[in-house]
Amino acid sequence: MGLRLYDTHRRAVRDFVPRIPGTVSIYLCGPTVVVPPHVGQLRSQVNFDILHRWLKNSGYEVLLCRNVTDIEDKIIHRAISEGVPWWRITDPVHRAFVRTYTALGCLPPSVEPRATGHIPEMIEMVEQLVASGHAYESDGNVYFSVGTYPHYGSLSRQQARHLRATEENEHGKRDPRDFALWKSAKPGEPVWNSPWGEGRPGWHLECSAMARRYLGTEFDIHGGGANLIFPHHENEMAQSRAAGDSFARFWLHNGPVTHRGEKIRKHQRNPLAVPALLDRVRPAELRYYLAAAHYRSPVEFSPDALDEAAAAYRRIERFVLRVASDAAAPLPPQFSEAMDNDLNVPQALAAVHGAVAEGNAALASGDRERAAGKCRSVRAMLNVLGLDPLSDTWHRETHLQEVAGAVLRVVRNLAAASARQGDHERARIMEQHIERALAKRHQIEHAALIR
Repeated sequence: MGLRLYDTHRRAVRDFVPRIPGTVSIYLCGPTVVVPPHVGQLRSQVNFDILHRWLKNSGYEVLLCRNVTDIEDKIIHRAISEGVPWWRITDPVHRAFVRTYTALGCLPPSVEPRATGHIPEMIEMVEQLVASGHAYESDGNVYFSVGTYPHYGSLSRQQARHLRATEENEHGKRDPRDFALWKSAKPGEPVWNSPWGEGRPGWHLECSAMARRYLGTEFDIHGGGANLIFPHHENEMAQSRAAGDSFARFWLHNGPVTHRGEKIRKHQRNPLAVPALLDRVRPAELRYYLAAAHYRSPVEFSPDALDEAAAAYRRIERFVLRVASDAAAPLPPQFSEAMDNDLNVPQALAAVHGAVAEGNAALASGDRERAAGKCRSVRAMLNVLGLDPLSDTWHRETHLQEVAGAVLRVVRNLAAASARQGDHERARIMEQHIERALAKRHQIEHAALIR
């Protein structure tokens, strides 16, 4: 495998070699479970799911740790404002995220730790930082001392002396840039016991402790959204390395999804929430939309762009359903080269569409054997991207699916007859049956997501 990745930390494309031969360890910043997911939050999961699939396709075992942030300022504020325990907010929201990831065909992580389940590990790391002089206690709070870590700012390419405070300049800080590792108890907030009194962990500390717990002191790839580079990932790297961990070898960050030029905000009645979008397109079509741009590129969301992506996926899907050959085929070199070149999915999809065009041309000329070969190649490529319409992910065994399958069998018979007789009317009827079958699948998948 010759995978080359854009490493945010080094600002260059580097050849990827795993720390342990045959195994790739990945830490992915998962959701803060305060409100159900919107389209911007899903992009990171789809992008890194494609990385996960490509690594597996390349022969690696993948150890993927995707955390759940279930204690954080926004969660606490919502719980207090609604007068409910914090877990009454986080548990149903977490389930909504998992249902959505499954609906969009994302492979499950190897482990999905919750922050609240790892308080002892966080306290242990804070104790190490205090003992080594990289952190200090003040009135029950514990702060990381930015001035003691000379490489602070290296991930985000900023000079530490020019950085402003990333948190409120609370009483007791020695430097406005210092950030909280442990926060003292406040009225109405959930708290845990610690050597510094009752309190709760700081957000940045949570990921460092969970990454160490499940991936060790050094792992291959740390992923997340570009909005997390500073201060979250900068702070993670500083505190972990100050505590003696080598931490992440590669940093990968996906670009943002914006709407009308602005960041998509987390709130409960979001028009870009997943259920609203799935009233418009099917889960596979939404996945195609989120995957189609290069993972590092920004995406400006628009309904028209979503519709165009759905139409592009349906063109691929129609060809696959018309031919319905198996997926046992080697990947085309241009597809593999694109995926090895910093996961260049746009170029990989160009190879998919090119093969579809050739397959349709073969069907039009009556060359079923060549069309079947192209279909096998297309399905092999789509499988890497999690988009094969005949995979188990999208081909659910329900009564409605059986009906759709019966229609597709009729379509295949019509296709064979059309190829033999050159009957354009049969071809037209065939396309109508395909559209009806796709409509049935839309109903099935949407019903499954609601359940």
